Amino acid sequence: MISSPRHLAALILFLLIGSVQAGTSLTETRSTLEKWVETRQLVSKTHTDWQTDKETIEQTELLLERELKSVDEQMAKLGTNSTQVEKERTQAEAQLKSSNDALVASKEFAAQLEGQIRVLVPKLPTPLQDILKPQLARLPTDSIGTKMQATERMQVIVGVLNELDKFNNAVTTFSEKQKNQAGEEVAVETVYIGLGAAYFVNDAGDFAGTGAPGPNGWEWTIKPELAASVREVIHIYRNDRPAHFVPLPVVIR
Repeated sequence: MISSPRHLAALILFLLIGSVQAGTSLTETRSTLEKWVETRQLVSKTHTDWQTDKETIEQTELLLERELKSVDEQMAKLGTNSTQVEKERTQAEAQLKSSNDALVASKEFAAQLEGQIRVLVPKLPTPLQDILKPQLARLPTDSIGTKMQATERMQVIVGVLNELDKFNNAVTTFSEKQKNQAGEEVAVETVYIGLGAAYFVNDAGDFAGTGAPGPNGWEWTIKPELAASVREVIHIYRNDRPAHFVPLPVVIR
């Protein structure tokens, strides 16, 4: 910073006296004074610039501190988010594993039921086999290597089981053919009592018998003496007669 006017005047007078005493010319003294003034101005400017730069640096430092704090907060949030993401990923993997395990179990269960159905079908009454044909046609031929979805396979199995249950819990009649004592096929009307017993009779009323499930399919026994009773059951089924008790033999195995 440049000295005050009083100090400057005293300094100039000192330099002038010193120059005269030393025998220095006035021109040289003036040149020395100008250089000194220039130096003082340069020092003053440098000091001012430093003050300005200092303020800029301080402001920049504050700005950087705020930015650093913001970054720290974002990193903390990111850490929290990463923890949540990891938790959700772990849960998703656990659910996926559970779903895959359930899918494998469903496929094994479906394959087991499909095998049991294939063994059971030949032992069912012929009319019920005809009813099940559309559902059975949808069963995969290869239960192990099939590409059929487990859900679709279970739908088919449930459909088959529903038809079995429906047939087993009802009394139904069907027109069929049975072989008589001579091996000739005779048209008959068959009454099925669920999947436990069946009775047949022809229109003439001279050919009748019973049926029951066997190890290789339904087994039929000719019993002409049951013709009247079986025809009475059919009349009751068709509401041609009032409902009443009709004795018929039953085979229990």
